[in-house]
Amino acid sequence: MRLDKFFSDATGMSRKDAKRQIGKGNVTCNGEVEKRAAYVVAEQDEIAWHGEQLSIAGNLYIMLNKPPGFVCSTADPEHPTVLELVDVVSRTPLHAAGRLDIDTTGLVLLTNDGQWSHRITSPQHQCEKRYRVELADPITDEQIKQLEQGVLLRNEDTPTLPAKVAVIDVQEILISISEGRYHQVKRMLAAVGNHVDALHREAIGPIELDKDLELGESRYLTDEEIVWVG
Repeated sequence: MRLDKFFSDATGMSRKDAKRQIGKGNVTCNGEVEKRAAYVVAEQDEIAWHGEQLSIAGNLYIMLNKPPGFVCSTADPEHPTVLELVDVVSRTPLHAAGRLDIDTTGLVLLTNDGQWSHRITSPQHQCEKRYRVELADPITDEQIKQLEQGVLLRNEDTPTLPAKVAVIDVQEILISISEGRYHQVKRMLAAVGNHVDALHREAIGPIELDKDLELGESRYLTDEEIVWVG
């Protein structure tokens, strides 16, 4: 495939604009500026625009270790979004498959595959998510029992599904839930008389947050991680 067509397909620009960008030296191939629109892109070539890697490989699946201060929206007038943390340009915009609050850190899955993300977020699939929670007060046996039975959240009519709780320390727990209600973990702890000081998502289903990823870093999912959702 010619470079100008590759660029056009990856960004949605016209072929004319693609040639203009290439001619200006804004496109690199394997780290080197490539100004030939007719250059034939090989499968192993890494094409970038202003330093951002381009792809037309189809659907993309990315794991991000979300830092605090970022929202999981595709756009926000007041806060930076998680999409600003990944250096991939795709013709089909990425979105988060399951959101985290602005102050919550940890695993976020980004994709441009709507059906794939729906299988993660749809209530009927009850995809389990695991969180590490730092608490304001020591957790009690009674609070754990309530969480594991399901609790009624404020302004809701039905209790949550039973959670799984593992105590790390008196003020630190792992909690696994299979729903995605608004601010669910924070509201569950509030409902049993405690308060969440810090929240970090470690896993979505069998996909574990890569321990080598620092806050703000990302990597592509492996084939095994992608296939699990399918």
